[in-house]
Amino acid sequence: MLPMPTMPNRTGVMTLRMHGSAPLGQLRIWSGRSFAFADFGTWGFSWARPLIGSRPFTMSGSFVTRMKGVARLLAAALMSLGCLARPAFGAQSPLKPASPPQLRRGGFELSESDRAWWAFQPIRPATPPRLHKNAPSTSPIDAFIRSALEAQGLSRNPPASRRQQARRAYFDVIGLPPTPDQVTAFERDGSSDAWERLVDSLLDSPHYGERWGRHWLDLVRFAESNGYERDGAKPYAWRYRDYVIRSLNDDKPYDQFIREQIAGDEIADEWLALGRPADQAWKDALVATGIYRLHVWDDEPDSTLAAEYDDLDDVLVTTSTAFLGVTLGCARCHDHKYDPFSQSDYYSFLAFFRNIDPYGQQHTGGGGRGTGKITRPLTTPAEVARWDQDKATRVGDLEKKLAAAATQDKKAIEEALQKAKDAAPPYDFALTVVDNSGAKKPTHVLIRGRFDAPGQEVQPAFPSVFNAAAAAIPSVDAQASSSGRRRPLAAWLASPRNPLTARVVANRVWQHYFGVGLVPTPDDFGRTGEAPTNPELLDYLAGRLISQGWRLKALHREILLSETYRQSTQATQRKALERDEANHLLWRQNLRRVESEVVRDSFLAISGQLNAKAGGPSVFPSLPKEVHGTQDSAGKGWGESPESEQNRRSVYLFVKRALKLPLLEVFDFANCSSPMGMRSTTTIAPQALMALNDDFSQRQAAAFADRVRREGGASEPGQIRRAFALCVQRDPTSAELRRAIAFLHDQAARARAEVKETPETLALRSLCLSLLNLSETIYSD
Repeated sequence: MLPMPTMPNRTGVMTLRMHGSAPLGQLRIWSGRSFAFADFGTWGFSWARPLIGSRPFTMSGSFVTRMKGVARLLAAALMSLGCLARPAFGAQSPLKPASPPQLRRGGFELSESDRAWWAFQPIRPATPPRLHKNAPSTSPIDAFIRSALEAQGLSRNPPASRRQQARRAYFDVIGLPPTPDQVTAFERDGSSDAWERLVDSLLDSPHYGERWGRHWLDLVRFAESNGYERDGAKPYAWRYRDYVIRSLNDDKPYDQFIREQIAGDEIADEWLALGRPADQAWKDALVATGIYRLHVWDDEPDSTLAAEYDDLDDVLVTTSTAFLGVTLGCARCHDHKYDPFSQSDYYSFLAFFRNIDPYGQQHTGGGGRGTGKITRPLTTPAEVARWDQDKATRVGDLEKKLAAAATQDKKAIEEALQKAKDAAPPYDFALTVVDNSGAKKPTHVLIRGRFDAPGQEVQPAFPSVFNAAAAAIPSVDAQASSSGRRRPLAAWLASPRNPLTARVVANRVWQHYFGVGLVPTPDDFGRTGEAPTNPELLDYLAGRLISQGWRLKALHREILLSETYRQSTQATQRKALERDEANHLLWRQNLRRVESEVVRDSFLAISGQLNAKAGGPSVFPSLPKEVHGTQDSAGKGWGESPESEQNRRSVYLFVKRALKLPLLEVFDFANCSSPMGMRSTTTIAPQALMALNDDFSQRQAAAFADRVRREGGASEPGQIRRAFALCVQRDPTSAELRRAIAFLHDQAARARAEVKETPETLALRSLCLSLLNLSETIYSD
C-alpha cells in the first residue's frame, strides 16, 4: 500500500473517577484541533449530587471519545449535569474556565444576572483593536485575532501553501476538490488580487448554495420521510431543499430568509391581496414554510392530542435552536433549570404556532392518523378554482355522453371519462404550512407538560428575559386564510435589535470555516453552553452582517480574505502549544475532515463521474440487497433512479429517516430527527472498511482508473502523476512514485497468479482505490 500522510493521533481517552466529595479529575479529549484537558473539580460533584443522589459510588473507565456509543453519551450526560466544566481548556490555557451553571431553585423569577447574561445583551459596536505602530496593515478580523494572541505573547502561523489554500477554499465554499488545472492556475497567478478573485469565483458558483444549503438542512432536521415504522414519504419536500439552495445562491438577505420560513404563507397571501402576481418570489414564500412539515411524524400515536403537542414542540425547538441558539424546549414540563426561560415563556412562544393545522388528522373510527392538508398549490386560488370548474365541466359533459351513448360507444367514452377524472392540474404543489384561522385555538400552560392537564391560558409572547415589546397579535378572522400570529414572530426574530439572531448565524458561518465557532456550542448560547472565545470579534461579525443588509456572502468573503483563515495547520510552535494547546486563540488553522457528502462528492469528482445537474425531485442511488432488507414491510420501499441520475451531488439524494446511504451514515451524516448545528466527527474502523469495500467506492475507483489511463498516457510514472494530481492536486514525491510503481507491479503479479484478466488494469484500479482512501484526500489542511 502507499504510505499514508502523517496525521495527528485522533484518539481521545476519557478517565472519570467519582467517589464521595473527591475531585472528579480530568477529561482528556480530542477537540478536533488538539488534545485538551477539562478540569471538573470538587464543585462539579457537590453541585451535581442533589441531581444524581447522595450515595457515594466509584466509576472509572477508558473510552475513545471520538467514537460513537457509550463514551459520547456518558460525556454528554455528565456535561448536561454540570459534572464536566465547559469549555475544555488546556492545562495552561490563556482563558479562564467558566463557573458552573447555577441550578435555579424555587419559583421562577428573573434576576439581574439573568438579564446581564452576555448573549441577551444588545450587540455592541466593536472597533478593531489598534495594534502597535510597526504592525503591518491587517483586516479587522486579523486585528481581533492578533490582539488576543499578542496579549499572550503568541503569534499566528505563516500562510499555508497556495495549493493548501485553494483546496481549503474549494472544500469549504463549494464542497468539491479543485481540479489540477485550477490549482496550477492559482499557484502561477502572481497578481495581488489572485486570492480575492478565487474567493469571488467560488462564492458566485452555483455549488456554493449546494454546499451551504446542506449546513442549513442540518439545522432544520431536513428529511423526506416521516420516520417510525412506516417511514412514509413527505410529498414535495425536495422543493424546500431547492428553495434553500436557491436563496443562498441568490444571496437573499438573511432577515428575509427568516421571514419567509416563519410566516411565508401570510406574506404571500398579503401580496396576492395587494395584486402582486404569483411569481417565483411568491412561490418561494410558500415553499419556505415547509420547514414546519419536516419533523418526525407518528401515524399511530397513543394519543392524537399528545402527538399534536409533540409536533408543536418540534416546531418550537427547531425555531428557537436554528434562529436563536437557545434551549427554550427545556421549559416544556417545568421552568428551565439554568436559563431564564419559564414554562409560561415556553407556552407563550408555542402559542405563535397553535393555529397551524397538524400534519396528521385522526381517522374516523380510530385506526391511526392520516396526513391532513399538508400541501398547497403553487398558484393563486383563482387559478385553482378555474381549473376545478373546467375539470368538473369536462367530467359532467362526458358523463352525459356516457348515459346517452350506445353500447358499442361506451368503452371509448368510459376511458375518456376516467382520463378526465385523473387529469393532473397544470400547476405545481409544495409541502407547506396550513394555518387554521377559522377558530382561535387557546394555548394553556400544561402542568408538568401533560396534554391532559391544562393550566393557565397564555397569549403569544416573546420570552420575558428579552424585555421585548409585546407582540402585536391580530384578532383571528374566520374569513382570513391565516391567523396572522407568525408575522410578529418573524419580525422579532429578524430584527437588528434581537440580540441573538445575528450573533448565532455569524457564529455558524465562522464555525464551518474553522471547525469550531467563536461560541463552541452553536446551538446553546445559554448558561449550559460555552462562552465566546472572542466576544468582541463575534459582535463585530454580527454587526457587519446587519450593516451589510444581512447579506451572508459579504460575511463569507470577509472571513475568507482574512490571514487567519489562510494560515497553515502546522502545530509546531512550542510556546503556543504550551499556552493554548486547544487553539482557542486561533494561532493556527484547524485540520478538519470533510463531511460525509463531501467525501462522496469528491470521489465522484475525482473519478470524473459527477453529474452536476441541479434541483428537482430527489435521487435514489442503488443500495445493496442487504440494506434493502432492513426496511419494514409496512413502509414504502427505496425508489429507483436512472443510472445517469445516481451520480448527482449528495445534497440531492433522497433522505429517508429509516434508511440512510451507508457511506454517508458511517461518515457521520446528520441524524435528521432534531436540529443539528454541529455534526460529530468520528474516526472509526467501519469508515476505512466502507471506503475500501463499498460498491460505490469500487465503481469510482474503476472509473478513476479509466480516467487516469486516458489522461495520464501509457507509462506508469505518467499515470501515477496524473492520479495524484486528480486526487490530491500535487505531484507524488520521489519516494511515493517508487512505492506506487512497486505497488502496481505487486498487484499485477497477484492478479496473474489468480488467473485474472488484464492484471495491469486491476493493478491501476487498486492504486486508484488506495489514493481515494488517503487521509489527505478527505482532509482540509
